[in-house]
Amino acid sequence: MEPRQDLYNTLPEDLGDFVEESLVPDEEWERDEQDAWHRCATFLKDHCFQGQLVAGQEVRVLKVMKGGSYGKGTSLKHTSDVDLILFLSCFSSFQDQADLRKEIIDFIKKKVEHCSQSLAYSISVIPYWGRNPRSLAIQVQAKKNSNVIKVDVLPAFDVLGNASPDSNLPQEIFEKLINFEGSPGEFSSSFTVLHRHFVRTRPVKVKNLLRLVKHWWYLQHKKYKRVKVALPPKYALELLTIYAWETGTDESENFDLAEGFKAVMKLVRDYNNICIYWTKYYNFQNEAVSIFIKEKLKEERPVILDPADPTNNLGRGKSWDVMAKEAAYTLQQDCCSTVDPWPVRAARDVQVKVEVPGNWVLMLMVDPYRPIWKMKKSIEEMWHPSGQQRLSFQEPGEERKELSNFKTLADYGIFARVTVSVLVTEPGEIQVFVKDSSGRSKPYAVYPDDSISDLKEKIEEAGGPPAEDQILKFPGHKVRYSSNLSELQVQDGDTFRLFRIGTSNLS
Repeated sequence: MEPRQDLYNTLPEDLGDFVEESLVPDEEWERDEQDAWHRCATFLKDHCFQGQLVAGQEVRVLKVMKGGSYGKGTSLKHTSDVDLILFLSCFSSFQDQADLRKEIIDFIKKKVEHCSQSLAYSISVIPYWGRNPRSLAIQVQAKKNSNVIKVDVLPAFDVLGNASPDSNLPQEIFEKLINFEGSPGEFSSSFTVLHRHFVRTRPVKVKNLLRLVKHWWYLQHKKYKRVKVALPPKYALELLTIYAWETGTDESENFDLAEGFKAVMKLVRDYNNICIYWTKYYNFQNEAVSIFIKEKLKEERPVILDPADPTNNLGRGKSWDVMAKEAAYTLQQDCCSTVDPWPVRAARDVQVKVEVPGNWVLMLMVDPYRPIWKMKKSIEEMWHPSGQQRLSFQEPGEERKELSNFKTLADYGIFARVTVSVLVTEPGEIQVFVKDSSGRSKPYAVYPDDSISDLKEKIEEAGGPPAEDQILKFPGHKVRYSSNLSELQVQDGDTFRLFRIGTSNLS
């Protein structure tokens, strides 16, 4: 029987034993992993760059760090990756890392090949191709009867320095990463301490669920189906699993492994709606970071943002349909047949700040896949408006948009907190938006026969400048004080531009 079937034929109540017996590394494997990593780290720190110039400068190893499954504590028996992150003094920016990375990798390769004969253990370089490799793969065998371990060496810029993952990280770090405009995830190695912390701090049972999903189910699928298309990265499955545990159990340490496995398989099967992210390290406090995150969340789903690197959407551009087909097959097997999955939705609830007339504010948590009319019903139960609700929102740098009853927040790409304005209209009234010189706009209820004078009075009553100081502009028309809206052919949802007399931007 192929190893993949061992999992599928395991009863739900026996999955825990399956993981312990088949997936958790034994002491010999852990010892060989540690030995291989230590030998590579010692060679790189003490011998590789000593007395040498690389790119015309001396290079110091600032520190080395364990990455990958090995660093996160989710290694798999006889199959895991050992990542060695090499923080170097020659990288003082992301630009340096991009410019010098290949030269550093080429130098390490030559040094390993030159020194391999004189070392008291077997070490060899795995050939690499491409003009700009991000890592160097090395095979290490401490002695003849030990396992051959593959170590991936990743040179990196030490952007975090001594910052603690538990502290409030300066958001300018992530702003610099975003502004550099590198390839998605190109500099993820620089944030290894965050990747490690995000996974390593999880309970042991969660790590066993990660082993089951990310390593065994995923790797065996690739191996035995001989998939030739580019599948989503293992890290995407890891993040989906952690998300399922967080939202499905409220981060409980006592959970059923089979229920969790089934919940993840359902997420993969129904991947089209997935949109998940975290604000553990980067957040919405910095405007540039906030705008960037919200734009990433509008990308084609599935969206799975790396919690340590906002540029890296792990759901982007891969063959999720292939994974979904295998997940659907898995859900029919013995390992999933008799349990109910955790109640996990494809996206977290969105915090909606609702601004209502009279300077009131309501706070709602809304399922982004729930129709807007249901959100209006929740607002009505809390506020009791006397007319028809018109909801609208505006993101920085964009026009104000009305929220349609039978659409959802997801339809507008809203998966993060948002401010919504409520306008109450009576029969016959329409909604217009008035945008000031800062680019922000407000909604107003007007009748088509109202005059520009009437609209100016409403703007003043809502906290705008005095009516006599206002200049309103409407595209394609000359706006006079006595004009009415119907004469200007104003339609529901149109936008006026508002300027104040004495300002310099009236063009």
